[in-house]
Amino acid sequence: MEKTIFSFRRVEKKYPITLSQQAALLSIIGKYLIPDSHGKSTICSLYLDTPSWRLIRESIDAVSYKEKLRIRSYGTPDSQTPVFLEIKKKYKGVVSKRRIKLPLCQVMDYVQGGEKPCTGQIAQEIDYALRFYNYPQPAMLIACEREAYFGRHDPDLRITFDRDVRCRHTELHMEAGSQGKSLLPPDKVLMEIKTAGAMPLWLAEALDELSIYPGRFSKYAAAYQEIIRKQGVYHNA
Repeated sequence: MEKTIFSFRRVEKKYPITLSQQAALLSIIGKYLIPDSHGKSTICSLYLDTPSWRLIRESIDAVSYKEKLRIRSYGTPDSQTPVFLEIKKKYKGVVSKRRIKLPLCQVMDYVQGGEKPCTGQIAQEIDYALRFYNYPQPAMLIACEREAYFGRHDPDLRITFDRDVRCRHTELHMEAGSQGKSLLPPDKVLMEIKTAGAMPLWLAEALDELSIYPGRFSKYAAAYQEIIRKQGVYHNA
């Protein structure tokens, strides 16, 4: 079976906006954009972590470096659906993402301590991270409805709009669906702008015209903090 490997490195900025701001922005910049291959889709991300939630706690506390491990699918997969096993790192504002594409059943066998399913530099980096954290297991499923675009004349530009962001920390099987507790109000959207370098002038001007400013919001951190708030439990290393 063909195994696809991907690597990304870019600057990512998040913008919590409203549905009306999204509509207004797209009316201005739509001519510069084209839908990506997935268009509108349900994104499911199954985050891996230790029993003490080490990865997300260190990510929340970190000043310059953050690291996460997750399994991502487009829609609800079955055991044979190809999914992405990813390691995502952020250092001083620059995000690098490395991922391998395999059937869900192979990915789950692997993260539970099975044999490395493919070779290559990226697979080796992911394997090292899994062993370093002693094979972290599924800890949180986060899903959203995503609308994604690329720059018409700049393929390195990507803009995504995530609504209905939701999470659950039970039934941690991707085959169980994308249902979960909402993390954002119904009229809120999380926009992300991802670039290889500087933001295009037409985009910066549109954001300024609509008074859209970057903000901080991590889906996994918000989901973890919701659990802590409800349970009143603080995990030690």
